[in-house]
Amino acid sequence: MAMDVMPQQGPDSGRPPEPSPQDPYVLPAEGATAVPPPPPTLRTTLRRAAFGAVAAGVLLAGALVAVDDGDGRPKEPGPVERAEAATTAGSPASLSDLTALIGDRQKWVESHPKDAPSLATLGTAYVEWARRSADTAYYARAEQALKRSLEAQPGERGNGAAWLGLAALANARHDFLAAKRWGETVRKQQPKAWNVYPVLIDAYTGLGDRKAATAATETFGELRKGVPALARTADLYRGNGWREDALATAREAADRATQPAEKAEALHRLGELAWERGEPEEAVAQFDAALRTDSGQLTSLAGRARALAALDRTDEALAAYQSALEKLPRPQYALELGELYESLGLDGDARTQYAKLREMVAAAKKDGVDESLVLARFEADHGDPEAAVELLRAQWRGQHRSAAVADALGWALHRAGESEEGLEYAQLAADTGVRNASYAYHLGVIQRELADYGPARRNLEQAVRTDPAFSPLAAPLAQEALDALGEPPPGGPGEMQQPPPPPPAPEPKREPTKKPEQEKKPEAPAPAPSRTAAVKSPSPSASPSAPSSVSPSASKSP
Repeated sequence: MAMDVMPQQGPDSGRPPEPSPQDPYVLPAEGATAVPPPPPTLRTTLRRAAFGAVAAGVLLAGALVAVDDGDGRPKEPGPVERAEAATTAGSPASLSDLTALIGDRQKWVESHPKDAPSLATLGTAYVEWARRSADTAYYARAEQALKRSLEAQPGERGNGAAWLGLAALANARHDFLAAKRWGETVRKQQPKAWNVYPVLIDAYTGLGDRKAATAATETFGELRKGVPALARTADLYRGNGWREDALATAREAADRATQPAEKAEALHRLGELAWERGEPEEAVAQFDAALRTDSGQLTSLAGRARALAALDRTDEALAAYQSALEKLPRPQYALELGELYESLGLDGDARTQYAKLREMVAAAKKDGVDESLVLARFEADHGDPEAAVELLRAQWRGQHRSAAVADALGWALHRAGESEEGLEYAQLAADTGVRNASYAYHLGVIQRELADYGPARRNLEQAVRTDPAFSPLAAPLAQEALDALGEPPPGGPGEMQQPPPPPPAPEPKREPTKKPEQEKKPEAPAPAPSRTAAVKSPSPSASPSAPSSVSPSASKSP
């Protein structure tokens, strides 16, 4: 296949070109992943593993191919070649290069409608564009292109690129169970193909299967050295709460990254780690560096806004959030901006953002994207907690059992008046080890509601110590709750002290009449004994919907 087809528009364009009327890529969404999963047993060996394998001279491991242009000087690769190089190396391509690649493949498949590899490349590029631009309409186009690729060449006949594209599509739509099925099908055929492991890591993480995610990350690191493996390893350490290891690995990834998009992603990760450590100034510096390196690193706009709000630079934070929402309209950012407005007493502006959040969630649903988690977080604190519980129970039944879902469900149950059941889920989120101030705050508040004052104090202290400005609304409430608990009683926690022996039963006797001067002053009431040992989480078996662990591998399927 020729590779010198010019893109339909320049690489500096902000959006990929629209498909021609002869190629109707847009389909109505039929669910999170409309294409049925592959058959469970496939025997034919895949002959092609990665999208981008269609190109002669595709660049491996991020290296650039120098081509003699006839005058003895090497020709610099164009945007299409750079995008191919990045994807082949497992690294992100710049948005401008991704736009050029989409235009190139669109024009090619117009005249070669049965070219399965090119259709797979186009579909996967659509997924990446939609993920990084929050334009969910491109997911339907991706689905159509990938289906056409499989019609031209089934996956069991070597079209593993299309299967991997469908796995990436399912992850982007938050259909992690479907992504797991697609990814595991490819892995059975080619266990040594490194490019299947990133989609499996994302799927296992979304399902809360920490054991499988760890194993996939380790295998990926063995098969694919370099910055991509370091980035995935840093994310694994971060999810387990191993902050020092996560920081060291993330720094190594940033130091070794060479291409702008890859470098910017590594710097963004450093910004996120600084934010979670409660170091907003460092976070702002890293997010700024990411944006200077690659202006298409749009998630850094929202990260920067979050950190600026923590520094009380509210005018800058509001402007940064508005810019982020304009360029990357994600419901989570609308929720964060609404809560910032609410913390400033700007209730009208907050309601406007909350209304936008609902509109975004509804639009995403039409394109097959499940935004139940962010919608439930909004409902729990600003809407209908019972509706939040219903949304999150559905997530849990669908095996979406990550720490984020466990925390949100625990908090929603507490807000709906079911604190005892909520404690189970909030504890599961904390037990993953992730160092998240919001999780610690939620758990501490639930424990205080259940009069479990010792653990409540410890978790609220952890929230405030981890990140004293983790939320413009919740952080002040965490400090107030901690202050209300006061200092622990002298002598250590109640559960570490032997209870006093019961007093002997008094013998009945006649009380003499006391003179006024003989009456004793009333004694101060004794402090209430700690209920740490008395209040326990209900057994998971006590509720049919309650989990036994965050990981579905250690819990019963619903």
